[in-house]
Amino acid sequence: MGKLTTHVLDTAHGKPAAGVAIELYGIAVGARLLLVRATTNADGRCDAPLLADYKLQPGVYELDFHIGDYFAAQGLALPQPRFLDLVTLRIGVNDTSAHYHVPLLASPYAYSTYRGS
Repeated sequence: MGKLTTHVLDTAHGKPAAGVAIELYGIAVGARLLLVRATTNADGRCDAPLLADYKLQPGVYELDFHIGDYFAAQGLALPQPRFLDLVTLRIGVNDTSAHYHVPLLASPYAYSTYRGS
């Protein structure tokens, strides 16, 4: 069965981003339904897949990463309002037997993502 996982890397400090709050939403008929709340561990990963097995269904999902709060907790002096605060990634799942790994590489001023393995 498939699964959806993520991890966050702090590219400003060159380390995993521990303590990043993440929410996963399912998108249906334009509405967002909160499915999971998680926080990254010391390795910048969640302790368990965000969705796995029968819970992973075809459709559209959004991952909200509270990256501004993470960088503020690192003691960085950030402008107000923050340039990056909440990073939202919208992804589509079509193969429920596949592993969808969605890393976020972030600094206070930039981010990138890709489909990992």
